[in-house]
Amino acid sequence: MIKKIILSILLIICIAVALFYQIKLKPKHHVYKPDSITERMTQSGRVVGFIEDNGGHAWFGIPYAKAPVGELRWTAPRAPDKWEGTLEAVELSPICPQYGGVMGDMGPLDYNKPAGDEDCLFLNIWSPAFSRDAIPRGKDRLPVMLWIHGGGNSIGHGGSYNGRVLAEMYDVIVITFNYRLGPLGWFSHPSLRDESATAEDGSGNYGTLDVIRALGWVKENISSFGGDAGNVTVFGESAGGRNALTMVLSPKANGLFHRAISQSGAPSTTTISKAENYSDDEERGHRSSSREIVNKLLIADNVVKDRAEATAYQNEMTNNEIAEYLRSKSAKELVGSYERGPVGMISFPQVFRDGTVLPKGDPFDSFRDPSRHNAVPIILGTNRDEYKLFMAMDPEYVQFMKGVKDQEYYDLVAGYMSDSWKASGADEIAVALNNTEREDVYVYRFDWDEEPDFLGGEMSKIIGAAHAVEIPFVFNDFENLMLSFGMYYSDDDYPGRKVLAKSMSSYWTEFAYSGSPRKGRAGGEPEWKSWDDNPGHDKFLIFDTVEDGGIRMSSDVVRWADLKQRLLAERTLSIQKKRCEMYVWMFGDTEQWNDEEYENLGEAGCSDYPRETLEW
Repeated sequence: MIKKIILSILLIICIAVALFYQIKLKPKHHVYKPDSITERMTQSGRVVGFIEDNGGHAWFGIPYAKAPVGELRWTAPRAPDKWEGTLEAVELSPICPQYGGVMGDMGPLDYNKPAGDEDCLFLNIWSPAFSRDAIPRGKDRLPVMLWIHGGGNSIGHGGSYNGRVLAEMYDVIVITFNYRLGPLGWFSHPSLRDESATAEDGSGNYGTLDVIRALGWVKENISSFGGDAGNVTVFGESAGGRNALTMVLSPKANGLFHRAISQSGAPSTTTISKAENYSDDEERGHRSSSREIVNKLLIADNVVKDRAEATAYQNEMTNNEIAEYLRSKSAKELVGSYERGPVGMISFPQVFRDGTVLPKGDPFDSFRDPSRHNAVPIILGTNRDEYKLFMAMDPEYVQFMKGVKDQEYYDLVAGYMSDSWKASGADEIAVALNNTEREDVYVYRFDWDEEPDFLGGEMSKIIGAAHAVEIPFVFNDFENLMLSFGMYYSDDDYPGRKVLAKSMSSYWTEFAYSGSPRKGRAGGEPEWKSWDDNPGHDKFLIFDTVEDGGIRMSSDVVRWADLKQRLLAERTLSIQKKRCEMYVWMFGDTEQWNDEEYENLGEAGCSDYPRETLEW
């Protein structure tokens, strides 16, 4: 119920903000004027793009894979078909199937409904301006930065981000792209594996394979745009950060990229049993496992009356019958079979330990062994107040038009949850990777929290350095990205955030060039040192404005074991369900989970709150 309330309020506020500030988002089907100076040749055919507002060159909607429709649904992506003539790459492609919302390329009237097109595997490119006879060649080719969008792997699209500033200011090639989402991107059922032609086709990791295919397209084609196929950085935020980490883990991505940046990601992966089993099997499946989704579809089609009948019916079906039944469903029917969560995200099993695309074991075991992952230079980081984005619209914590009800309690819960994100998405990974004393692991924390007051609330306290707030700073662009409106920024904070954005984008692009962020592209930033496990030594860089301490190194590490001890000893958290919920959210997918500890957590224990009822 609370999640539905959060969703409703969040959507209302986002729509109201968008209308109030008249956000100048590009129209859904905006078509730019092609310019012959941008004509390039790819392996599939000739393309022509357009000139961006800042003078750089851009190409929108280039297919990097064959449309994953019909028999190609739930298979590994295939190379794109060739075309005749010249493709005018001047319009963003359709979004992949998802629930409509603020992160999709659509209007408010389409929110909350399944939307999108399965023919969605396209990419967008930005480069500095070059005449056709001056495209960089040989050793002069430019670093490539492939951005993986976030959205819980169930919403969003590459067209929400604009790489023009990074490309033109720092001489890099920036690429964004769409990848399959939700049940079209990650779906593992025995019936599909039984009919698969290859291990990749049967892996269930179709969204992960799309990222790998995009990297393959880059290797095959980016030299025509002046990019260096031997110097490719994958970077992404949230689910995009998680997917960047899967590239580090996947043997299929070996050699296709050379640096990785994970912003607020986490390396959690799902077992095949959780992805496929019924939710009441002895080895419990996810409540939206593939078996449970087939049950829901059978009930919706009036084939059976209830879940018990659906389970019996499905168990009598052959794998071929189930596969044909699933393939008969439209993308909208498949997406609509999942319960819609905040801003259209769905809770579903994803990123599977299939043993082909991704390792079968715990990702941290792979990180500890350099022979079991792609050991490239890496940046890991989180935001100091990650979880406040998800708490801000929850009436449990915030009263609309008045602000936080109890700031101390709000900050306490947010602190635990955000520190857990830091442990999972940065510090614990750094410790695992540094097992062999590497010197190419870099960690950061983003602390900027200077938002203006908005609709009666102190946004600096409600949102602060929350999830995704760092993205415009990395792109050094506060005009063309989703968070670029008055709820987050004001004229008063403009000078400080522009300076910080220039610094962050400088570090990111220097890392793309050299494999180390060092002192930024111009060499004038504070030195960003690599992670050092020695006690008391600096370990990560803090990003903040000069007024709040500036950019500086810190040794304030967060480990799971320490975080657990804090929670077990916590005396100010009086709501037992919240204590249990926090334990589930922080440790449910880690080696730190302990059944006995959970049952006896706090004075009352957590037996009244079964783990599965608190999982997102």
